[in-house]
Amino acid sequence: MHAAEESAGTERHPSRAAGVAGHGGEADFVEFAHAVAPRLRRAAFLMCQDWHLGQDLVQITLAKMFVSWKRISRMGNIEAYSRKVLYRVLIDHRRIRGNQEVVTATGLEHVWEQPVALRLTLIQALAVLPARDRAIVVLRYWEDQSVEAVSEVLGISTAQVKTRSMRALARLRELLGDARAELLAEERA
Repeated sequence: MHAAEESAGTERHPSRAAGVAGHGGEADFVEFAHAVAPRLRRAAFLMCQDWHLGQDLVQITLAKMFVSWKRISRMGNIEAYSRKVLYRVLIDHRRIRGNQEVVTATGLEHVWEQPVALRLTLIQALAVLPARDRAIVVLRYWEDQSVEAVSEVLGISTAQVKTRSMRALARLRELLGDARAELLAEERA
């Protein structure tokens, strides 16, 4: 394959840039899973507020993707599709299990490298948001996804993403209150 063809294939398939050849084989899936698992775990944790459940959700997501890997590997943006599967797995889990589990602060040290007070305060504020709003904030601001990508992952319009994002951020500002200025100053220091 010529260098120009290789770079064109990488542009069409962002997952290929992560080292996945896209031929649909088991080795390709293993490479893909190793490349995206850390990001999926972080997103899962931020959406469900539990590291262990987040890891379980990522495993379920990857298992579902493995079953259909030959078809999925031909898609344009496999990583975006993996976030969509993760979100749907989370929704299915919530529908089946409800919110019976108690969230603890175990494992929070893996989320960010910001000061502990900032991390804990933000995670507590995120936990107050409804699940879909929390998913929008996580995908838009932690995963740095575009409005269009979030819209596709969550299956809602771009207008809903923008509106819910704006309201969720306003709610977070309200929840953080006076601590927000202190936290921002602590982060800059």
